[in-house]
Amino acid sequence: MNAESTTTSTTTARMKNPAQVLPDAMKGIQAIYKAMYQGGVSPQILELVHLRASQINGCSACVFAGVTGAKKHGESDERLHAVAAWREAPFFTDEERAALALTEAATRIADRSGKAVSDEVWKEAADHFTEEQLSALILMISLTNFFNRINTTIEEPAGATW
Repeated sequence: MNAESTTTSTTTARMKNPAQVLPDAMKGIQAIYKAMYQGGVSPQILELVHLRASQINGCSACVFAGVTGAKKHGESDERLHAVAAWREAPFFTDEERAALALTEAATRIADRSGKAVSDEVWKEAADHFTEEQLSALILMISLTNFFNRINTTIEEPAGATW
């Protein structure tokens, strides 16, 4: 095994979270979170969306936070263990599946040729959610991807608190 393929586990981040270093950034983020949670989507679905995007992006800090947040909102271990394989698992509603499909499409935009979010995925989501709710979902997906990129860059460890 060469040095380039070796990974190390970190117990401390490379630096503080940039949103904490630049306080005005956190104010804006908090305002978006507040609006997002007022968008009419259940907190359980928002937490599933957060968890799935974080799994895709390999962000251990956000996966840990996502599981913790989902459990606070009543999620079962059974469902949380199945989020990565939600298509094959019988534990999710059609509404949750639409949100998870939208999450995957919007998170894996570089994996697509043509439209990042297909018309089929969009229609399914739009059949289950209002425009206000879709806005909340899109914001959750976007903010999760935002924090996944920050946390993987600074190597924020799982279990970190902000």
